[in-house]
Amino acid sequence: MSLSTLEKLQSRFDAQSAQGMDDVFQFHFSDAGSHYLVVKDGALDIQEGEHDDPSVSLSMSTDTLKGLMNGEVNGMTAFMTGKLKATGNVMLATKLTSLFPKG
Repeated sequence: MSLSTLEKLQSRFDAQSAQGMDDVFQFHFSDAGSHYLVVKDGALDIQEGEHDDPSVSLSMSTDTLKGLMNGEVNGMTAFMTGKLKATGNVMLATKLTSLFPKG
């Protein structure tokens, strides 16, 4: 995966929205391998690979992630049309847009 997408997430991260959270978002990209985000008490750590025990796992293409993050793709629509698959604490996925607000 182009790291630029993940670096953009890092720069857009809203630490206040993450206060009190202790969650792992696992991403499986159909075109770019796996990465995970650890969100803990207002801090963000982005790692490559698989986490042992993610809070939620999300499968999509990198284009779908970009669309979700820039507001061009509706998360619920992506989920309903199969562009986004989620397992685990699916409600956590809805927090991504508040954790990474549009600039």
